Amino acid sequence: MNAPGLVSESERRDRLRLIRTDNVGPVTYFQLLGHFGSATAALQALPDLARRGGRARPPRVPTVAEVEAEIAAAAKSGARLLTAGEPGYPAILAAVSDAPPILYVLGRGDLLLQRAIAIVGARNASGNGIRFARQLAAELGGAGLVVVSGLARGIDTAAHQGALATGTIAVMAGGVDVVYPPENDRLHAEIAERGAVVSEMPPGLEPQARHFPRRNRIVSGLSAGVVVVEASPKSGSLITARLAGEQGREVFAVPGSPLDPRARGTNDLIRQGAVLTEGVADVLGALGAGVPAVPPAATEPAKSAVFEDEALLLTARQCVTEKLGPAPVPVDEIIRQCQLPPALVLTILLELELAGRLTRHPGNQVSG
Repeated sequence: MNAPGLVSESERRDRLRLIRTDNVGPVTYFQLLGHFGSATAALQALPDLARRGGRARPPRVPTVAEVEAEIAAAAKSGARLLTAGEPGYPAILAAVSDAPPILYVLGRGDLLLQRAIAIVGARNASGNGIRFARQLAAELGGAGLVVVSGLARGIDTAAHQGALATGTIAVMAGGVDVVYPPENDRLHAEIAERGAVVSEMPPGLEPQARHFPRRNRIVSGLSAGVVVVEASPKSGSLITARLAGEQGREVFAVPGSPLDPRARGTNDLIRQGAVLTEGVADVLGALGAGVPAVPPAATEPAKSAVFEDEALLLTARQCVTEKLGPAPVPVDEIIRQCQLPPALVLTILLELELAGRLTRHPGNQVSG
């Protein structure tokens, strides 16, 4: 991603229109923006790209009036729109391959630019787990770290409460103005006043099950590391831990009794190499005072490009399409098996996604 810079209001609206367009996800958004230079130009190119991917009708693009209404609804709740590439967008999150192209921010936007640590865990947490999470959050906050979590019941709630005085960020699966769970309405209000509430979703949107994994990548993406306090083997907190590992973040896990099913997930993380965490010193020691807030950037992915040779494109599309199936496959594997230039494969994948014939998965994988 390029260095932050100011963008015009019309470009900001078009960026919102682009990410709200049918079949445009974060990866495709950044490929389009990188190739065409602006969201305005990318929107103009969408119909032809989708046609090349096999779609008869162009994808639906929200009107200017529709996105202006979305922005106005956010402003009514006190939130503001922040697009990737603008000053104020956190660099550590921008380094993630599927970073959210837009964020709505309610409260202190300056917290997004400070060094942060995530604390997540079980919703049905034990009394000891809740007490530990609250104390750890307070001590990490006292050490200068902003605490990030997802405002869920149990460990998330305790983490936010412990860090209210020093700075905490709540990442929502729905709109920034939609309190979930409802019993955290007072905590949500306190975080909006003293901390920050963020979301990539439109204001007023009720969270759905598929939104939570997307929310989790932002929780880990904003943070230098993720601490898991309690987690069952199928806990969403383990998804956050996996995403943290894929993003190059440190993963911490609090050990627990083998008799408590809520400790199985964290004990497994420790067996897999997570930092065994019994207190604030374990976290600070692993992060290190000199560790930069932004992890080293991964190798810059090849950009999509425009290829004029229709014969080459036809052969390439056939090969790429044949490699796609219901099970996710790494993009690098498609490039290797088709023996095609990476930029050409990325172009074809982009066209297929815009046509609704491709689904992207974590870890740079795709399915058809």
